[in-house]
Amino acid sequence: MQSQGNCRRIVVLLVGMLILAVVCGGLILLLVGDDLMDFARTGLSRFSISLREDDLARPFGTDENPIRFTVNSGDTPRIIADNLLNNSLIADADLFVEYARASQLDTQFEAGTFFLNQTQTIPDIAQRLTDSRSSFIPFVIIEGWRLEEVADVIDSNPLFGFSGNEFLSVVGPGATIDPAFAQRIGMPQGASLEGFLYPDTYQLPPDITPQELANTLTQRFFEQVGTQLASDAEAEGLSLYEVVTLASIVEREAIHADEDAIVASVYRNRLDDGMKLDADPTVQYGLNGERGSWWPNITRADYTNVVSNYNTYLSTGLPPGPIANPGLSAIRAAAYPEESEFFYFRAACTGSGYHNFARTFEEHVANEC
Repeated sequence: MQSQGNCRRIVVLLVGMLILAVVCGGLILLLVGDDLMDFARTGLSRFSISLREDDLARPFGTDENPIRFTVNSGDTPRIIADNLLNNSLIADADLFVEYARASQLDTQFEAGTFFLNQTQTIPDIAQRLTDSRSSFIPFVIIEGWRLEEVADVIDSNPLFGFSGNEFLSVVGPGATIDPAFAQRIGMPQGASLEGFLYPDTYQLPPDITPQELANTLTQRFFEQVGTQLASDAEAEGLSLYEVVTLASIVEREAIHADEDAIVASVYRNRLDDGMKLDADPTVQYGLNGERGSWWPNITRADYTNVVSNYNTYLSTGLPPGPIANPGLSAIRAAAYPEESEFFYFRAACTGSGYHNFARTFEEHVANEC
């Protein structure tokens, strides 16, 4: 009887220990189960990709052209992998997911727009998707470009999320312009932003919109030109819009910046004397790209045959507005021209890009090559 009691006590004790073990195990699993599962999955992923190192090192292709790729807020590694596959950036979505988990990058992916290409490997792409701040659009505007040339560059750059025409819709004639901006520069109603898209080198955010680009370029204009120039021009009876209009002609005429101020003096002298400006670039602008180029070669016949209110061979005074986007040197030359008695200039016969200047028409003729 005593041995039977001992057996029962041992059984009860074992059952109790088993129940305690189950309870403790359950508590442990409850507390760290997810971590254990993650640890196990990560370990399996590392083992899996260790067998596919060659695939990880092999890019999808050889095309280096950038592709816009967007990670939306809430996208899982699987969604990102499938989108990379659909954009021909990777060849194996499962391998991408496994690599992201094994390298613990799967929790570091950021929402944003990225510029990727086919020559990048899965590790390259996965690392790239962890930092959206490093994405930017390099963008350059050259002095003397007109609006359409800026739009052409936008169309030629696959990084932009909009077209050149969409940009022209917010900067071209008839676009809605901030009234405060228009008043500040003396812009006529219905005019475009021609002349105020400041030529410079920019690093633009990848999600920039046409309006934001226009704001960036015009803001840079004011940063570079400052406020004193506008005040000095106003004291001479010129609005900033008129200064930039003249500067745009100087920009297209003067090849070398050290001639900007003297070229500007010729035009300011003509304006003061009531003469026509007779500026070839205004004739080119009036052609509006009809000859397959925004700045085509012109003939003497074009001086009278190109009917445009921009053609300064047909009308006196400044054209209705800027014909290009000038740089700071030309803008300052238009506001602060060199003092001279010159009314004429023509290209020097040396082919240097410099000009010969003349006080009279007779001297001007004598300078002909």
